[in-house]
Formats: sequence, C-alpha cells, structure tokens
Amino acid sequence: MGMTQANPDGANTRELTLRGIVLGALLTIVFTDANVYLGLKIGLTFATSIPAAVISMAVLRHFSGATIQENNIVQTIASAAGTLSAIIFVLPGLIMIGWWVDFPYWQSVAVIGVGGILGVMYSVPLRRALVTGSDLPYPEGVAAAEVLKVGAGVGGEEENRKGLAAIVLGSGVSVGYTLLAKTGVVAEEASRVFRFGAGASGVSTSFSLALIGVGHLVGLTVGLAMLIGMLISWVILVPHYTAGGVPAMHEMAGFVSGVFKSKVRFIGAGTIGVAAVWTLLRVIGPIVKGITGALAAQRARKSGQGGALALSEQDLPIGLVGAVIAASMVPIGLLLAGFASGGPIEAHFVPVLVLTVLYVLLIGIVIASVCGYMAGLIGASNSPISGTGIISALGIALLLAAIFGRDIAPEATRALVAFALFVTAIVFGVATISNDNLQDLKTGELIGATPWRQQIALALGVVFGALVIPPVLSLLNTTFGFQGAANAGPEALAAPQAALISAIAQGVLGGSLDWGLIGIGAGIGVVAVIIDEVLRAMKKGALPPLALGMGIYLPMGLTLLIPVGAIIGRLYDNWARKNHDPELAERLGVLAATGLIAGESLFGVVFAGIAAARNSPTPLEIIEPGDLALPLGITIFAAALIWLYTSTKRAAAHRTSWPVEG
Repeated sequence: MGMTQANPDGANTRELTLRGIVLGALLTIVFTDANVYLGLKIGLTFATSIPAAVISMAVLRHFSGATIQENNIVQTIASAAGTLSAIIFVLPGLIMIGWWVDFPYWQSVAVIGVGGILGVMYSVPLRRALVTGSDLPYPEGVAAAEVLKVGAGVGGEEENRKGLAAIVLGSGVSVGYTLLAKTGVVAEEASRVFRFGAGASGVSTSFSLALIGVGHLVGLTVGLAMLIGMLISWVILVPHYTAGGVPAMHEMAGFVSGVFKSKVRFIGAGTIGVAAVWTLLRVIGPIVKGITGALAAQRARKSGQGGALALSEQDLPIGLVGAVIAASMVPIGLLLAGFASGGPIEAHFVPVLVLTVLYVLLIGIVIASVCGYMAGLIGASNSPISGTGIISALGIALLLAAIFGRDIAPEATRALVAFALFVTAIVFGVATISNDNLQDLKTGELIGATPWRQQIALALGVVFGALVIPPVLSLLNTTFGFQGAANAGPEALAAPQAALISAIAQGVLGGSLDWGLIGIGAGIGVVAVIIDEVLRAMKKGALPPLALGMGIYLPMGLTLLIPVGAIIGRLYDNWARKNHDPELAERLGVLAATGLIAGESLFGVVFAGIAAARNSPTPLEIIEPGDLALPLGITIFAAALIWLYTSTKRAAAHRTSWPVEG
C-alpha cells in the first residue's frame, strides 16, 4: 500500500504525527457514536482496531512517508476511544433509578476521561507483565498487527501477496455471510429450548464468522475451558434452577432466559471473581518485575543512556506514571464530593470520601490487571467487562453498607445506590481501557512501535472518546429513554448490563442480593483453580479459570463458536506443521482467521451508519427470516468455512502463488 516498512530500532521512523492524530480523532467520532448507538439500541458493539487500521492505510497511503507505525497510532487512538463506549454498561443506570434525568456534559466527560486516563497509566507496568513477559494469545492484537504488516508489505513480495489474499478472502466470506443475514435470507442466530430432566435448558449460537476467527487465534486450551463453562451453565445449572417449574412450550424460552440472567449469571460472576483474584496473584510477580524494569529504564534515562534503551523498554517514565495516578485522585475526590453533596453521605462525608478514593485507587489496579489478562486470553471484544463491573459495584456497595447499614430510608438507599453507580462508572473507565490497551500494545510490539508514543496515543484516544460519548448518550436518552426510567418511550432502550449492575447495587444496599449464588460460583472458581494448577504441575495442559468463568457468565449465543473455531484452528495447525513451509502455512491460517474478524468488524461500521441513518435495527432486511433461513444459513456458513480453509491450504502448499483454480 505504498508505506515504509517497520524500522527495527524505531529510530527516525514517522510515528506519532499530527495527521495521524487528526485522522484518529475523526475515526473516534464515527466509531464511538456508532458503538454507543448499537450497544444501546441493538445490543451489540464492534471492535474498532482493525477497521481503523484499514481506513488509516487507505488514507495515509496517499501521503508521502507513511509508515506501519503511523497507521498503528491511528488505530490505537480510535480503538481506545471506541472501547470507552462500554461506559453504556453503567452510566444509564443513573437514569434508570431516577437519579439523573439526563447526562450532565462536563460531569460525564470527567467521569469517563479520568477513569480512562487511569486505565492508560495502569497499563504501562502491565505491558511488561502481560505483553512482553507473557505467552497470552491476544487474538485481536495479533490480528491487527497482521493486517498492518500485510498492508506495509512486510514479509517479502510472495508471502505478502498470499497473506493479502488470505485476509481478503476471509473478509469477503465474513462480510458476505453477515450481509446475507442482515437481509433476512439466512439466519443470523439460532436458539432452541427444550425440557431437560425435571427442568429445561437450551442451546443457542450467533452465526458469526468473526467468532470462528477468534477461536482459531486463542487456541484450544482457552476454547475448551470456555466450552466446559458453557456445559456447567446449560447442562447443570439451568436445568437445576428450572426444575419443577417449567411452563408451556410457548413460554419456555422467556422462562429459561430469565433463569439464566437472574441466577446463572450471578454464579458466573462469582466464578469470575475468584478467577480474577487468582489471576491477580499469578501476575503480581511479573507486575513487580515490570515496575522494577521501568525504574531501571528511568535511571538509565537520567544518566543520559536513554538512547541506548531497547525499543521494548521505552515506556512512559514510571515516575510520570505514578505522578499522574496520584494526581488523578484529586479530580476523582472532587467529582465524588460534588456528586455526594446534599445527600445522606454528608453525615459521614470525610471517611466515605477517603475510603472511596482509596477504593478506586486499589480496585483500579485489580480491575486493570484482570481485564488486561482477559483481553489477552480471548480478546477485548469477547471479554466479559460487565462481570468486572459487577465485582466493582459489589465492592463499593458493600463498603457503603458497612458504613450506613441496611436499615435506612428508601430515598437514602437510592442516593447510596446512585453513588455506588457513579464510583463504578469511574472504575469502569479503567476496566474498558486496560481491556483494550494491552491489545493495542501487543500490536505495537509485533510491528516495532515505540511504547511511550503509543501510550500517549492511548491517552489522546481517551480524551477524544470522553468528549464525544455524553452528547450521544443524551441524544438517545431524549429520543428513546431507558426502560424503567420516567421518560421511557415505547421504544425505550433496554441497556441490560446497566440494569444488571444497578440491580446488584440495589440488592446489596437493600439487603435482597442472593449471596448463595455468588458463593456457588466462587466454589466452582476454587475447583477450577485447583484443577488448573494440577494440570500445569503435571504438564498435562491447563484449564484457565477465567475462561471457564466466562463460559458460565456469557450467553451461549456469544461464545459457542469460539471453541468451534479453536478446534478448527488446531486441526489446521496440525496440517500446517506437516507442510513444506510450516511457518508460512501457519501464518496463512492466522491471516485467514484475521480476515474473518476484519470483515465483520468493517461491516459493523457500515451497518451502524445505515442503522443510525434509517433509525432502524434492521435497515437491510428485505424479507422476514422464514423456515428456510436456518438450514440455509447452516449450510452456507459451513460451506464458506470449508472453502476458506481449503483455499488457504492450497495456497500454503502451492510454492509460487495463490491458486485460484478448483
């Protein structure tokens, strides 16, 4: 695409440029608006890294001196801002409980921005612990790097031609099926509920080729752990909690879904909580080592040896990072003080304020570490961020309950719930950014980017996103409203994650939360941790507890195809190892899987624009899906996958060019 290739030492390479920042800011406006709209109205969001990288390459190729690192900065800014749109999982809760009637602009900007900047700062030492010092797969980070490498012509002319063809083929297959599904010709998803023993259960999937690509990239260990989690949910837990009360068939789907949301997801949250604590204990050593390395790098800079530091050592100075984290506590304290004024918190103002600021500081470290690890495990798009939101809301609600008790007036309880949601929103900014940042930093590591420049780009992305999100939220609130709120219209937005996190805070402070469910999940988490440690000690593989917890917590429709993709990826890799050029064969498989993710992500951008323009969740539907949509969908979906992987094998086995003949 006419770009300069990677410069191994990073010297004199065009990277953090004004044109890249401007392009990143423009993409931020488009992608963030689209993600907030889709997330609240249609219930889905899309990953922004790869679409931003593709658009950046298409634009900057027309300018002289464009580099792979410069394109990486553009996608870094846009992805950081796009991922902040996950704040929709918390802030609408303040409207739903009647505390806010709209989203006050500067207060909302500050909450999103300060939390996001904290997330960037926490991710600096985590980069050394979880990116350079880890073997986590980072599926989306690797995919974005592969797209950038192919666009820049890294790898030689022949390999680049084959690699580009693999990405284009995968993208075409992914876009083709998604477009057919949006028109109604084939099924976009499928689900069945049925009686199971004395209760009921179900099976569901979305026909998402991107999930197959994610499964290929995360590998078999993570995929199987998620599958075991799904089996625990749908073979054991759902049948158990539906036993004895199964309604007639026409009501069963809603009944089973309700049991999953009201009981099983809380068990999954308990499992994720235990797995998160264990994950943190496992990464404390690497984090300390990372901070030690950062301090050594800072000493080298001060002694005038900064230029001799390896590219991978060139983070933002750890002293500056610590200063920004400490300084951030001041605006957080002011925000919390302003929010709490005039309410029941004023009775214990100083201790509540001090304890809450300390809570944000400490839980932020935990949440950043766990979210970064989860993103490395299965990708930022599939990481159960709302699970960490539940943990955060639980923590602050318990802190408030310990201070104020539970025997308080309903209006005072509502004020405390609102305060808990406000604190959770700040922590959620940390969660979303650290979830995305480490993917971007992995991409940077793979294409020879300078860490400190990328970290500045991440901070810029946070600022751009924080400025853009509140007006979109206000517009949607005015136009549609949120279910349960006073101004909710007939097409009110469900915002299910915000409703769930609000219910958690209300349950703790009102004394109605079922701690037994969270306890069961914690027990499952402990067993998973023990099994994982035994397997690792015996060198018999692993059972990542977080992946298992995600399998329990996330709806099956969002996760079933990840294990399928992991199995397909393992079968392909087994074949590739026997090929005459195993490395090329494996890379072409990765690029084909990358194409599946890239195609669906790019289509997501286009679809969001069409949906917003036509104000419809189904703007492309030409026929209502009928009885043939499902069998036709399964057939085309399977045929597309077989054709893609067969074509990729032919290209890998062919020594000269991509074979187009049958």
